[in-house]
Amino acid sequence: MPHVELRLELGPEDPERVEAACFAAGALAVTLSDAGDSPVLEPAPGTTPLWQQVALAALFPCGVDRGAVERSLADALAPARLAPDWSEVEDRAWEREWLKDFRPRRHGQRLWVCPHGQRPDDPDAIIVWLDPGLAFGTGTHATTALCLEWLDASAVAGRRVLDVGTGSGILAIAALALGARSARAVDIDAQALTAARDNAERNGVAARLAVQDATLDWGAGHELILANILAEPLVALAPRVAASASPGAALILSGILLEQSDLVAAAYRPWFDMRPGGARDGWAALVGHRIA
Repeated sequence: MPHVELRLELGPEDPERVEAACFAAGALAVTLSDAGDSPVLEPAPGTTPLWQQVALAALFPCGVDRGAVERSLADALAPARLAPDWSEVEDRAWEREWLKDFRPRRHGQRLWVCPHGQRPDDPDAIIVWLDPGLAFGTGTHATTALCLEWLDASAVAGRRVLDVGTGSGILAIAALALGARSARAVDIDAQALTAARDNAERNGVAARLAVQDATLDWGAGHELILANILAEPLVALAPRVAASASPGAALILSGILLEQSDLVAAAYRPWFDMRPGGARDGWAALVGHRIA
Protein backbone atom coordinates (compact mmCIF):
# COMPACT_ATOMS: atom_id res chain seq x y z
CA MET A 1 0.00 0.00 0.00
CA PRO A 2 1.48 3.41 -0.98
CA HIS A 3 2.29 6.02 1.63
CA VAL A 4 2.89 9.75 1.80
CA GLU A 5 5.82 11.42 3.51
CA LEU A 6 5.85 14.70 5.40
CA ARG A 7 9.25 16.36 5.56
CA LEU A 8 10.10 19.15 7.98
CA GLU A 9 13.28 21.18 8.45
CA LEU A 10 13.38 21.60 12.23
CA GLY A 11 15.67 24.55 12.72
CA PRO A 12 15.94 25.24 16.48
CA GLU A 13 12.96 23.01 17.39
CA ASP A 14 13.40 20.06 19.73
CA PRO A 15 13.40 16.91 17.51
CA GLU A 16 11.83 14.73 20.22
CA ARG A 17 8.95 17.20 20.63
CA VAL A 18 8.28 17.30 16.87
CA GLU A 19 8.59 13.52 16.61
CA ALA A 20 6.01 13.03 19.38
CA ALA A 21 3.65 15.47 17.65
CA CYS A 22 3.95 13.54 14.39
CA PHE A 23 3.09 10.26 16.05
CA ALA A 24 0.14 11.92 17.79
CA ALA A 25 -1.05 13.09 14.37
CA GLY A 26 -1.02 9.51 13.05
CA ALA A 27 2.48 8.96 11.67
CA LEU A 28 3.44 5.34 11.07
CA ALA A 29 7.18 6.00 11.34
CA VAL A 30 9.48 8.97 11.92
CA THR A 31 13.13 9.31 10.97
CA LEU A 32 15.68 12.06 11.63
CA SER A 33 18.52 12.90 9.28
CA ASP A 34 21.26 15.44 8.64
CA ALA A 35 19.80 18.41 6.77
CA GLY A 36 23.23 20.00 6.37
CA ASP A 37 26.70 18.57 5.96
CA SER A 38 27.80 17.80 9.51
CA PRO A 39 27.50 14.01 10.01
CA VAL A 40 27.89 12.49 13.47
CA LEU A 41 30.14 9.53 12.69
CA GLU A 42 30.37 7.86 16.09
CA PRO A 43 27.93 8.58 18.92
CA ALA A 44 29.07 8.39 22.51
CA PRO A 45 27.59 5.42 24.40
CA GLY A 46 24.12 6.18 25.74
CA THR A 47 23.60 9.28 23.62
CA THR A 48 21.30 10.10 20.71
CA PRO A 49 23.46 11.62 17.97
CA LEU A 50 21.95 14.67 16.23
CA TRP A 51 23.15 17.29 13.82
CA GLN A 52 23.35 21.05 13.67
CA GLN A 53 20.55 21.05 11.07
CA VAL A 54 17.97 18.29 11.49
CA ALA A 55 15.41 17.10 8.95
CA LEU A 56 12.43 15.01 9.99
CA ALA A 57 10.52 12.66 7.69
CA ALA A 58 7.20 11.21 8.88
CA LEU A 59 5.44 8.41 7.01
CA PHE A 60 1.61 8.46 6.81
CA PRO A 61 -1.01 6.28 5.09
CA CYS A 62 -1.76 7.40 1.53
CA GLY A 63 -5.30 8.60 2.32
CA VAL A 64 -4.42 10.71 5.34
CA ASP A 65 -6.06 14.12 5.66
CA ARG A 66 -2.98 16.28 5.14
CA GLY A 67 -4.71 19.42 6.31
CA ALA A 68 -5.73 17.74 9.56
CA VAL A 69 -2.16 16.58 10.13
CA GLU A 70 -0.81 20.09 9.56
CA ARG A 71 -3.38 21.60 11.93
CA SER A 72 -2.54 19.00 14.58
CA LEU A 73 1.17 19.80 14.31
CA ALA A 74 0.56 23.56 14.36
CA ASP A 75 -1.48 23.24 17.56
CA ALA A 76 1.02 20.90 19.25
CA LEU A 77 4.09 22.91 18.29
CA ALA A 78 2.83 26.49 18.60
CA PRO A 79 4.28 29.07 18.39
CA ALA A 80 6.76 27.30 16.08
CA ARG A 81 6.01 27.53 12.37
CA LEU A 82 7.34 24.63 10.32
CA ALA A 83 6.84 24.48 6.55
CA PRO A 84 5.46 21.02 5.62
CA ASP A 85 6.62 19.38 2.40
CA TRP A 86 4.52 16.39 1.27
CA SER A 87 5.53 13.71 -1.24
CA GLU A 88 4.26 10.31 -2.33
CA VAL A 89 6.34 7.26 -1.46
CA GLU A 90 6.37 4.04 -3.44
CA ASP A 91 5.49 0.92 -1.54
CA ARG A 92 8.58 -1.16 -0.74
CA ALA A 93 9.63 -4.01 1.51
CA TRP A 94 10.93 -1.56 4.11
CA GLU A 95 12.33 -4.22 6.43
CA ARG A 96 14.70 -5.31 3.64
CA GLU A 97 15.78 -1.87 2.42
CA TRP A 98 19.02 -1.95 4.39
CA LEU A 99 20.18 -4.96 2.33
CA LYS A 100 20.96 -2.58 -0.53
CA ASP A 101 23.96 -1.29 1.39
CA PHE A 102 24.81 -4.01 3.89
CA ARG A 103 26.62 -6.97 2.34
CA PRO A 104 29.00 -9.59 3.73
CA ARG A 105 32.28 -7.93 4.65
CA ARG A 106 35.58 -9.65 5.34
CA HIS A 107 37.83 -8.32 8.08
CA GLY A 108 41.33 -9.72 7.84
CA GLN A 109 41.78 -13.24 6.48
CA ARG A 110 39.04 -15.32 8.12
CA LEU A 111 36.49 -13.11 9.85
CA TRP A 112 33.29 -12.09 8.07
CA VAL A 113 30.34 -9.98 9.22
CA CYS A 114 27.24 -10.99 7.27
CA PRO A 115 23.52 -10.22 7.25
CA HIS A 116 21.40 -13.31 7.76
CA GLY A 117 20.89 -15.30 4.58
CA GLN A 118 24.04 -14.01 2.85
CA ARG A 119 26.84 -16.54 3.33
CA PRO A 120 30.13 -15.63 1.66
CA ASP A 121 31.74 -17.93 -0.89
CA ASP A 122 34.58 -18.80 1.48
CA PRO A 123 34.78 -22.30 2.95
CA ASP A 124 37.10 -21.10 5.73
CA ALA A 125 34.96 -18.14 6.77
CA ILE A 126 34.37 -17.47 10.46
CA ILE A 127 31.05 -15.66 10.38
CA VAL A 128 29.42 -13.14 12.70
CA TRP A 129 25.75 -12.96 11.70
CA LEU A 130 24.51 -9.43 12.23
CA ASP A 131 21.63 -7.36 10.91
CA PRO A 132 21.50 -3.58 11.44
CA GLY A 133 19.35 -2.80 14.45
CA LEU A 134 19.04 -0.75 17.61
CA ALA A 135 22.69 -0.32 18.47
CA PHE A 136 25.86 0.93 16.80
CA GLY A 137 28.17 -1.69 15.31
CA THR A 138 27.93 -3.57 12.01
CA GLY A 139 31.61 -3.50 11.04
CA THR A 140 31.15 -0.84 8.36
CA HIS A 141 32.58 2.03 10.41
CA ALA A 142 36.36 2.41 10.42
CA THR A 143 36.62 2.16 14.22
CA THR A 144 34.84 -1.21 14.32
CA ALA A 145 36.67 -2.52 11.27
CA LEU A 146 40.05 -1.76 12.86
CA CYS A 147 39.10 -3.82 15.91
CA LEU A 148 37.77 -6.73 13.84
CA GLU A 149 40.90 -6.89 11.70
CA TRP A 150 43.06 -6.86 14.81
CA LEU A 151 40.99 -9.68 16.33
CA ASP A 152 41.32 -11.75 13.16
CA ALA A 153 45.11 -11.47 13.32
CA SER A 154 45.43 -12.07 17.08
CA ALA A 155 45.59 -15.05 19.41
CA VAL A 156 42.03 -15.07 20.75
CA ALA A 157 41.36 -18.76 21.38
CA GLY A 158 40.84 -19.67 25.02
CA ARG A 159 40.93 -16.11 26.33
CA ARG A 160 38.49 -14.41 28.70
CA VAL A 161 37.26 -11.25 26.99
CA LEU A 162 35.86 -7.92 28.19
CA ASP A 163 34.06 -5.71 25.63
CA VAL A 164 33.57 -2.18 26.98
CA GLY A 165 30.85 -0.16 25.22
CA THR A 166 29.66 -3.22 23.36
CA GLY A 167 26.97 -1.61 21.19
CA SER A 168 25.55 -4.41 19.03
CA GLY A 169 27.90 -6.91 20.70
CA ILE A 170 29.83 -7.35 17.48
CA LEU A 171 33.35 -7.39 18.98
CA ALA A 172 32.54 -9.78 21.83
CA ILE A 173 30.67 -12.10 19.45
CA ALA A 174 33.56 -11.99 16.96
CA ALA A 175 36.01 -12.90 19.73
CA LEU A 176 33.83 -15.85 20.74
CA ALA A 177 33.51 -16.96 17.11
CA LEU A 178 37.32 -16.91 16.94
CA GLY A 179 37.52 -19.26 19.93
CA ALA A 180 37.51 -17.10 23.05
CA ARG A 181 36.56 -19.04 26.16
CA SER A 182 34.06 -16.48 27.47
CA ALA A 183 33.19 -12.80 27.14
CA ARG A 184 31.60 -10.06 29.21
CA ALA A 185 29.93 -7.24 27.27
CA VAL A 186 29.14 -4.00 29.09
CA ASP A 187 27.34 -0.82 28.01
CA ILE A 188 25.41 2.04 29.59
CA ASP A 189 22.74 1.99 26.85
CA ALA A 190 19.79 -0.34 27.50
CA GLN A 191 19.17 -0.72 23.76
CA ALA A 192 22.74 -1.86 23.27
CA LEU A 193 22.35 -4.53 25.96
CA THR A 194 19.19 -5.81 24.28
CA ALA A 195 20.88 -5.86 20.87
CA ALA A 196 23.97 -7.65 22.21
CA ARG A 197 21.86 -10.37 23.86
CA ASP A 198 19.77 -10.86 20.73
CA ASN A 199 22.82 -11.03 18.47
CA ALA A 200 24.54 -13.48 20.80
CA GLU A 201 21.49 -15.76 20.57
CA ARG A 202 21.48 -15.55 16.78
CA ASN A 203 25.16 -16.48 16.67
CA GLY A 204 24.86 -19.36 19.12
CA VAL A 205 27.24 -17.87 21.69
CA ALA A 206 24.80 -16.66 24.35
CA ALA A 207 25.93 -19.32 26.82
CA ARG A 208 29.46 -17.88 26.77
CA LEU A 209 28.52 -14.18 26.77
CA ALA A 210 27.54 -12.24 29.90
CA VAL A 211 25.83 -8.95 29.03
CA GLN A 212 25.47 -6.29 31.73
CA ASP A 213 25.10 -2.63 32.55
CA ALA A 214 28.52 -0.95 32.56
CA THR A 215 27.84 0.65 35.94
CA LEU A 216 28.04 -2.80 37.57
CA ASP A 217 31.24 -4.60 38.55
CA TRP A 218 33.19 -5.84 35.52
CA GLY A 219 35.15 -8.43 37.43
CA ALA A 220 38.86 -9.06 37.00
CA GLY A 221 41.24 -11.42 35.23
CA HIS A 222 40.23 -10.62 31.66
CA GLU A 223 42.90 -11.67 29.20
CA LEU A 224 41.67 -9.60 26.26
CA ILE A 225 39.94 -6.20 26.55
CA LEU A 226 38.17 -4.44 23.68
CA ALA A 227 36.91 -0.86 23.92
CA ASN A 228 35.52 0.91 20.85
CA ILE A 229 33.97 4.09 22.22
CA LEU A 230 35.38 7.64 22.16
CA ALA A 231 38.55 9.30 23.42
CA GLU A 232 37.03 11.09 26.42
CA PRO A 233 35.36 8.04 27.99
CA LEU A 234 38.40 5.91 27.14
CA VAL A 235 40.62 8.26 29.15
CA ALA A 236 38.18 8.34 32.06
CA LEU A 237 37.87 4.53 32.11
CA ALA A 238 41.62 3.77 32.01
CA PRO A 239 41.97 2.86 35.73
CA ARG A 240 38.88 0.67 35.62
CA VAL A 241 40.04 -1.10 32.46
CA ALA A 242 43.42 -1.71 34.07
CA ALA A 243 41.82 -3.18 37.18
CA SER A 244 39.84 -5.60 35.02
CA ALA A 245 42.89 -6.93 33.15
CA SER A 246 45.03 -9.91 34.03
CA PRO A 247 48.85 -9.58 33.90
CA GLY A 248 49.91 -9.63 30.25
CA ALA A 249 46.35 -9.03 29.00
CA ALA A 250 45.96 -7.73 25.45
CA LEU A 251 44.10 -4.46 24.86
CA ILE A 252 42.69 -2.72 21.82
CA LEU A 253 41.14 0.75 21.97
CA SER A 254 39.29 2.42 19.12
CA GLY A 255 36.90 5.30 18.46
CA ILE A 256 39.87 7.67 18.66
CA LEU A 257 40.50 10.53 16.25
CA LEU A 258 44.09 10.53 14.98
CA GLU A 259 44.95 13.73 16.82
CA GLN A 260 43.68 12.21 20.11
CA SER A 261 45.93 9.14 19.99
CA ASP A 262 48.72 10.50 22.18
CA LEU A 263 46.26 11.68 24.84
CA VAL A 264 44.56 8.29 25.08
CA ALA A 265 47.84 6.34 25.00
CA ALA A 266 49.21 8.46 27.84
CA ALA A 267 46.18 7.66 29.99
CA TYR A 268 46.88 3.92 29.71
CA ARG A 269 50.69 3.89 29.96
CA PRO A 270 50.78 3.59 33.78
CA TRP A 271 49.38 0.06 33.33
CA PHE A 272 49.88 -0.93 29.68
CA ASP A 273 52.69 -1.01 27.13
CA MET A 274 50.96 0.96 24.36
CA ARG A 275 51.59 1.23 20.62
CA PRO A 276 49.67 2.25 17.45
CA GLY A 277 47.15 -0.28 16.20
CA GLY A 278 46.29 1.13 12.78
CA ALA A 279 44.41 4.07 11.32
CA ARG A 280 41.66 4.62 8.76
CA ASP A 281 39.52 7.54 7.58
CA GLY A 282 40.88 9.84 10.29
CA TRP A 283 40.32 7.31 13.09
CA ALA A 284 42.98 5.44 15.03
CA ALA A 285 43.26 2.29 17.11
CA LEU A 286 45.74 1.64 19.92
CA VAL A 287 46.90 -1.72 21.18
CA GLY A 288 48.67 -2.62 24.38
CA HIS A 289 49.63 -5.32 26.87
CA ARG A 290 49.08 -5.17 30.61
CA ILE A 291 52.34 -4.69 32.48
CA ALA A 292 52.67 -7.45 35.07
